[in-house]
Amino acid sequence: MTFHPQPQAGEPKPWAFPAPERSTLGNGLTLLTSHRPGQQVVAVEVLLDAPLDAEPKGLDGVGTIMARALSEGTDKHTAEEFAAELERCGATLDAHADHPGVRVSLEVPASRLDKALGLLADALRAPAFPEDEVKRLVANRLDEIPHELANPGRRAAMALSKELFAPELRCSRPRQGTEDTVRMIDAAAVRAFYAAHVRPSTATAVVVGDLTGIELPALLQDTLGAWTGSTAQPRPRPAITADDTARVVIVDRPGAVQTQVLIGRAGADRHDPVWAAQVLGTYCLGGTLTSRLDRVLREEKGYTYGVRAFGQVLLSSAPSSPQGATGAALMGISGSVATEVTGPALADAWQVIRTLADGGLTDEERDVAVQNLVGVAPLRYETAAAVADTFADQVEQQLADDFQAKLYARLVETGTVEATAAVVNAFPLDRLVVVLVGDAAAIEGPVREVGIGPVKVVTSG
Repeated sequence: MTFHPQPQAGEPKPWAFPAPERSTLGNGLTLLTSHRPGQQVVAVEVLLDAPLDAEPKGLDGVGTIMARALSEGTDKHTAEEFAAELERCGATLDAHADHPGVRVSLEVPASRLDKALGLLADALRAPAFPEDEVKRLVANRLDEIPHELANPGRRAAMALSKELFAPELRCSRPRQGTEDTVRMIDAAAVRAFYAAHVRPSTATAVVVGDLTGIELPALLQDTLGAWTGSTAQPRPRPAITADDTARVVIVDRPGAVQTQVLIGRAGADRHDPVWAAQVLGTYCLGGTLTSRLDRVLREEKGYTYGVRAFGQVLLSSAPSSPQGATGAALMGISGSVATEVTGPALADAWQVIRTLADGGLTDEERDVAVQNLVGVAPLRYETAAAVADTFADQVEQQLADDFQAKLYARLVETGTVEATAAVVNAFPLDRLVVVLVGDAAAIEGPVREVGIGPVKVVTSG
């Protein structure tokens, strides 16, 4: 029998998040491209300056319907023909609307990129928005809303947004509209929103993948370059202000055996120098199964299957923009607990944060967090789609092209004391809004006894 020596690990190769190449097509479309050898599925992201706050009054959700209707036929293909052409390319096309704008995503084998880019260009250049297809999309959206309201997590998110932000701010209302607003949307409203906000001069396209042998500049000019439209300045972004006065809102679900918990406030976004330390500290607080919150609420007390702390960017504008830095991130803690332990779980969560403020993070916690956040980055960005998505995020949030690369360097440099200060400042106990979706009759009394703020009960409708 022949024994072979055990394989030995080689020297680790240096890795850095890639930087895109920038250019502009003749029609004003901004391009970000990145050649990623071996990534044979090319990812394309197109960002349209059609933000939710641009939706006409009473038509919340028109951005979502427009995004979904972009692939429902063009001046060259019916909806069925367009879907068949995408299938022949082996491509997928998706679109969704969010606060910064509408994002259209395409994935396709590199060998079929030319054909797929032509279809994408047609969808952007000349969408048909047929009356019957828009009616169908509106009906589908109306069918989705009751299911979302019945989902405790979604319902908690809606209630928190309504509590934190003033009614005139679009981020206070559901991203995809309500039954009342969606019902008012028709093909004319969709066409008007498209005509007012979709044009190449304010859009950005991101292309990532193995571009070997592809004459990309010429291909883009022949496809996306055929898209025309008037010139315009990007729409100014609204200042995000929030009322995070400590309080508790119970969304009543009679008979619920669990309570959905969502705790939040508005905090610093990615333009703030504290962001890296905030990411690191928040991860230590509730980013993994070994975090402080999970260790107490799940491992020690058995209250939950898991609880997470997070920072989610709502809307960003660069400090150099005319209105200044007006962005905000939602700093949150979410999870679910059994109804009968809702009060004790909240009390223990507050104690975890209080202990963090008093004693600080440990160097071991900081080191593990850095390893988990930075060490796995090469795996996170194995696909072209993941890289393209991050490029698109940077564009939407008006960040420099090297932001993600520099963020990893800053995470490595961030010390334990700095991370502790950042997470304590992100979750001040006297400035947290608590939303509980559960049985008010069972949880209201125990929650009041915890004493974390005034309590009100609202119906779940």
